[in-house]
Parts: sequence; C-alpha cells; structure tokens
Amino acid sequence: MNLPKKLRKANRLSFFHNLDPLTVIVLLSLGGLTIGLIAAVTWHLVHRNQVNHLTLVAGNRDGESYILSQAIEKVVEANNPKIKIDIQETGGTTENLKLLEQGKAQLATAQADVPTGSSARVVAVLYRDTFQLVVKQKPAINRLLDAKGKPTAVPQKPAINRLLDAKNKPITVLPKPEINHFSDLKGKRIGLPESGGQFRSFLQIANHYGLKKEDFQFVGVNDEDADQAFRQNRVDAVFRVRALGNKSILNLVQKHQGRLLPIEQAAAMRIQYPAFEPTIIPQGAYKGSLPSVPANSLPTVAVQRVLLANETVEQNIIQEITAILNEHRQEIADAIPKEFDEVKPLVAAISPPSTTSGTGIPTHPGAIAFYERDKPSFIQENADYVGLILTIVLLFGSWVWQLKSWIEQGKKDAADVYIASAIELMKDDDCDPEIRLKELHKVFRQTATDLVEEKISQESFRTFNEAYQTARESIERQIQLVQKDSEKQVKLAEQKQREISAHYVKSVVELLQDRKRDMSLIQSDLDQLLETAAANLIQDNISQESFRTFIEAYKTTRDSIERKKVS
Repeated sequence: MNLPKKLRKANRLSFFHNLDPLTVIVLLSLGGLTIGLIAAVTWHLVHRNQVNHLTLVAGNRDGESYILSQAIEKVVEANNPKIKIDIQETGGTTENLKLLEQGKAQLATAQADVPTGSSARVVAVLYRDTFQLVVKQKPAINRLLDAKGKPTAVPQKPAINRLLDAKNKPITVLPKPEINHFSDLKGKRIGLPESGGQFRSFLQIANHYGLKKEDFQFVGVNDEDADQAFRQNRVDAVFRVRALGNKSILNLVQKHQGRLLPIEQAAAMRIQYPAFEPTIIPQGAYKGSLPSVPANSLPTVAVQRVLLANETVEQNIIQEITAILNEHRQEIADAIPKEFDEVKPLVAAISPPSTTSGTGIPTHPGAIAFYERDKPSFIQENADYVGLILTIVLLFGSWVWQLKSWIEQGKKDAADVYIASAIELMKDDDCDPEIRLKELHKVFRQTATDLVEEKISQESFRTFNEAYQTARESIERQIQLVQKDSEKQVKLAEQKQREISAHYVKSVVELLQDRKRDMSLIQSDLDQLLETAAANLIQDNISQESFRTFIEAYKTTRDSIERKKVS
C-alpha cells in the first residue's frame, strides 16, 4: 500500500530534522560542491566548443593598419577556428575608439597618442606611425600657348643671383622654397580631413608651435580626397600619420612636386604629449637614387600604432590572439597581398606594450598572461628569501606548538589533580559521606572557575566531569545506605524503648494487684520503679511518650495504695 504524498514528504523532512547540525552542514557542503562541479564542467564543455566572433575596426581600407589587420584575421582564424574576426573599415582612430568604447567592436587599431575610453586595453604594439608633412614645391612658370592655343605651364629656370667666388667666377644661388618650417604653414591650405587621429595629432603639433586650428584651411573629406587636392595644386601641404614607405606619400613626393618637411622639437613635445617619440625620416626613404628623397635625414615625430581590445573580451581569447601575433609573424607577413609589399616589414615591429611608452593604456590581462608566461614566479625569483622565511616560520611555529603543548599539559595536570581529588573523596570510607559530598562540590566549583579562567581545557573539564559524576553518584549511594542503617537503628531503639516501658507498666500493674504484702512495701517498690524509669529516660532507653504512659500508671497505683491505707 502506497503512503500518501504528504506523509512521504513528512518522512523525508523528518530525516533531515533528526540529523545533527554537523551532518547537515557536511551534506549541504557536498551538495553544493557537486552542483558547482556539474556547473563548471557544463560551462567548460559549452565554451570549449563555442565560436567567438570579434569585430576589428581598422581605419581606412588603404591604410597599413587595415591591410595588416586583414592578414592578422587570416592567420588567427587559420590557427584557431574558434575565433572569427570581422574587419570593418572606419574613418580612423577616433571612430575606432568610439566603437570600441560603445561595445560595437571588440578589437581596434589606434594611434597611441589619442586618448582612449575606460574600456580600452592594449594587446600589442603593431608598428610605429611617423608624422610626415609633405609640402608643395611650386616652380616659377611662364604662361605659353600649346599647339591648340590653350595656355600651358612650362617650368622656368629658377631666378638666380650672380655672385663671384674667391676666383672671381660666377656662382648660382637658388631662391629658398616658400615653406621651410611648420610655422610657415600658417594661413596655408592643408590636405587633411577634419576628423580622426591624424587631425588631432596635427593640432597637437600646431599647438606646440603656437598655432591654432583657425590658422589653417583644411581641405578633403578623406585621405584620398586630400591627396587629389594636392595633385591638383589646391593645397599647399598634406599631413599624414603613416608608416614610412607609404604608397600615397611615395606618389606625392615622386610625381607631384611633394617635398618632406622636418618636424622638429619632438623631444620637447613629449613633455606635453608623452606618447610622442623623437625619430627621423632617413635619407632616401622614398627614393634612394640621386636626387634622393628626402635629400637628408629629417627629424620628426613617431607614435605607436597599437592593437586594442575591450576589457570585456575573455582573457583566454586575447591570450590566444597575442600568442598568434608573436609566434606566427612569418605567416602574417605571407598573408599580406603582393601589391602591399611595403607593409610586410611592419610585421617585424609587432611587440609587447611598453610601460614607458607614455600611452597610459592598461594592458589586457590576456596579453599579460602571454607576455609573462616565461616569467619566473615570485617564489622562483626569491627562492633564497622564501626559504629563509619558511625556515623562520617553521622554527617559530615549532616553538609556538611546543609552548601550546606545555600550556595544554599544564591544563591537563591541573585537571588530573581535580580528578584525583574526586576519586579520593569517593574512596574515603572513614569520613562522613555528607562531608565528602560537600568537599566534592567544592572541587567541582573550583574546576569550573579554572575552566572560565582557561586554566584547564574543555577536554580536561569533560574528563573531570565524568569522574565527578561517578564520585557523586557513589557518595550519594553511601549516604542513602547510611540513612537506611540509621532508620533501622531508630526502629530498633524505639522497639527496645517500648519493651522497657511495657515492662515498667506491667510491674506497676502487678504492684497494684498485689493483695498480700503490706502497702508500705508496695509503695516502696513503686517508688523504686519510678527511679529506675526516670534513669532510663535520662539514658534514652525509653522515650518521653513511654515515660508519660508509665507515669500515668504510676499515679493510678499510688492513688490506689493511699486509699487502701486510709481505709
């Protein structure tokens, strides 16, 4: 017959109610550990087979960071199929950082000198961007007509000044170009979109030279539009933050009268802009054959181009991407298309972020986990000191343990004294058990006081308490036996008193019934009985009650004798 549901439920609940608290805690702990283990295994299995989709915003499609990002995407996906990267074209660093902060992108490339949001974490330095200022070198021209009668620009020989050298021979001095210094750009037209990291970097340089945004005319909605304006002589200069060897800059300086201008005082700029690094554009960077471009090495500014990740991206994913960036450089270089061969050397510049770079961007924990994989642990680095500390700790611990043992032994010895006292009181049969019980209670109170004052341990007190209970029960049994013996003795004494009293009363009655002897003799015997009864009363041989009964019989007999004498 099946039990009702409520009864079965009550039986299950009563099972738990009957358990002691320690068992309940152990069962609940085991249950929690089991549930946690199952959850952890399930989470691991789900995440192990999960494909992680990441969006990487990488700037202009023709920029080095976009081209390099495409190669990184291919190599990462080839080495780890569980990571899928979607490359998106943007307007530059400013837009990249905005999308990263909003969580619309998980990865981003950016100039290190542009402030990031609180969610950005650096993964790696991809390469160094160089500030490159290309100005228009305008030769003097004469307006002539071509074969169709249209005006044509024919370069004119530069104007010269005739001077004589030491040998009185004429020398030629060419006029200086119109723009020789960054400050000369004031009031000029600059081919530069008014957005993005490049624009911000240009204004930072202008600010260093005491110029403002209003001192320039900016032309172009994007880099390509700005380059076109330069080619059509609609701007005086173009500013780019690009890696050396950039194709668009190469085209401007080789085919469209472009000339690289130095940007000086980079070390001074770094005081206000810590991400700036002094560098040079080497002689011949864009043309090695004479006349080389540039003709001399030019000072300028460099900033790091970094790969950033949102802080919410899981550590193991970023650790895997960082490992691929550093361990598969050749594969990344091979993944760059041939038409962008100038980008391939940048792969060699991929490096860990430096704490002295001045960016102030925290490194992602996943990247740190990779970079510090071979770093010895704190214990390994300080093995000698750790060993010394452990030795001291062990010695100190052994002393503490020994001291604790001494204290515990002292507490045990004190408890042993109390236990011995209880046993001695239990066995002392010569002393009154009532007195022994009182002494035992005194020992118990003293032991309890020592427990409160921590002179004995809880364990020692429990042991004493067992001895105390045994001794008390033994003494109490002895008291009960004594009490029983006393009651028996009392009963025997009362019985004896009643017998003696009955003997005296009987003797009085016999004297009262004596008709043969003289009344004076009878009176004398009666008085003798009174004296004997009084002596026994004093000796507690008869009770007060028995004596009163005897006196009544005595008076009755005496009165009878006296009446007989009168008659």
